[in-house]
Parts: sequence; structure tokens; C-alpha cells
Amino acid sequence: MPVALITGCSSGIGRALADAFKSAGYEVWASARKTEDVAALGAAGFTAVQLDVNDNCALEQLAERINQQHGGLDVLINNAGYGAMGPLLDGGVPAMQRQFETNVFSIVGVTRALFPVLRRAKGLVVNVGSVSGVLVTPFAGAYCASKAAVHALSDALRMELAPFGIRVMEVQPGAIQSSFAKNAGHEAEQLINEQSPWFPLRDGIRARAKASQDKPTPASEFAAELLKAVQQGKPPRLIRIGNGSRALPLLATLLPKGLLESTLMKRFGLRGQL
Repeated sequence: MPVALITGCSSGIGRALADAFKSAGYEVWASARKTEDVAALGAAGFTAVQLDVNDNCALEQLAERINQQHGGLDVLINNAGYGAMGPLLDGGVPAMQRQFETNVFSIVGVTRALFPVLRRAKGLVVNVGSVSGVLVTPFAGAYCASKAAVHALSDALRMELAPFGIRVMEVQPGAIQSSFAKNAGHEAEQLINEQSPWFPLRDGIRARAKASQDKPTPASEFAAELLKAVQQGKPPRLIRIGNGSRALPLLATLLPKGLLESTLMKRFGLRGQL
């Protein structure tokens, strides 16, 4: 039985992926941070793991458990992440650091810890990026930058891990039905206050936080398509799934930069002087 480890399985994409891989016959190790989410995953029949993806000691212990029980790991899906919303200068460096720790640094940390078991199985690493790493929008600068970094490190890892028989695939979701917008909205509300120079534009900030749920693709459909790609004899280097996942990168490529920026500024209320 092939073994898959999926991070960030409390809800949304992560939980849908866990369900899809389990139904396909994988032994699924599903991680989450909160105790109640781990309990729910265990009750659903997964090997549930309470995990902070930035905890190196916990990652080493997890790798040892997988090694002892299975000897190798066939698929690692680095899915854990969140969206920091709001003006870049309002969040400042601390917000950027938190965003990159979860969305970027953890991918390196998790993959590094699991490298020995991935090597034994000649496994596949799947990094969950976003079309936001290609089409950059206002009020999501930290998130967009983190996903652009996921794209760059996926390309680097693909080349560096190839000699060990480990493959790397990046998936760039579009709008997928999940709790992302709710969580992103919560993040945005932490920054919106009357002292911010962008306070008059707060409706645009809220609109950006909700943008990921504009006609979203069901998470189950996303998971089924990704599973199909993983099971190919030669998995693709990059796959885009979900509403807008192909159209938005195409716009970023074809539209003149000035026109694209003007369109996005209008969409999120940034036209005119404050």
C-alpha cells in the first residue's frame, strides 16, 4: 500500500486530498495543528498527526515514525498554509515573516526532514502554490510573494532531488471552495484600523480577502484532479486546477503591465488620491 503524508488537513483542500488519497488505496498520514482537528482526522480513519510544520523536532520524530512503520514515503503533499491579507506596510516585516514561515520555510523544513524516507521510496513531493504567485494583486502582497517563492523553490528542488529519484510537482490552484477566504478575512480584519493610511480603502481590502471564493471549484474536484496527476507514470512539473487557474496567469502574461495594474487597482478600490 502506497503511503502519503499531507499537511494542513483540518479542512478545505487538505481534507479533500486526504479523503481522495484514502479512497484510492493510500495509507494517509494527515496532519493538523489543533487537537480537535487531529481527533476528527483520526475518527475518519487517517493516521492523524498533530504537527506544527515549523517544529523541527516534531518533524524529525514524524520522519522516524514513518521510517519505522513503512520504511519509505511515496507522496508528500506540502499543503499547509494561509493567506496574509492587507497592505504590505501595515503588516510590515513581522507579517511577512509569519507568512513565509508557514507558506515557504515549512516546505523546505518538512521536505528536508522527510528526505530519507522519500529517497528510499523514490517518492514524489507536491508543493501547493497558487496562481497568486503569478498574478500579483494589491492587498495580498505577502501572500503573493510567498507563493512566487514556492514556485522558485519547487523548480530548484526538482533539479536538486532528481539524482535521488525524488520527483517534484507544483500545483497552482485557482479559486477552490474552502475556508481560505474566511481565514484570510480574519487576517485582514486584524490590520484594518483607523490609524492606517489605507483605512478609507477597507472595502477593497475585504474584497481581496474574499476573492478566492469567486465561483470556486469544489475541493473534492480539485483533489480528484490532483490525485489523477500524481498517479501518472510521469507526473507533470506544474499543474493548474480550479476556476481562474489558467485564465489569470494568461492575463498576467499577455496584458501590458500598466493595463493589468490599472485594472487591478480599479477592482480593489485603489483609483484616486487619498
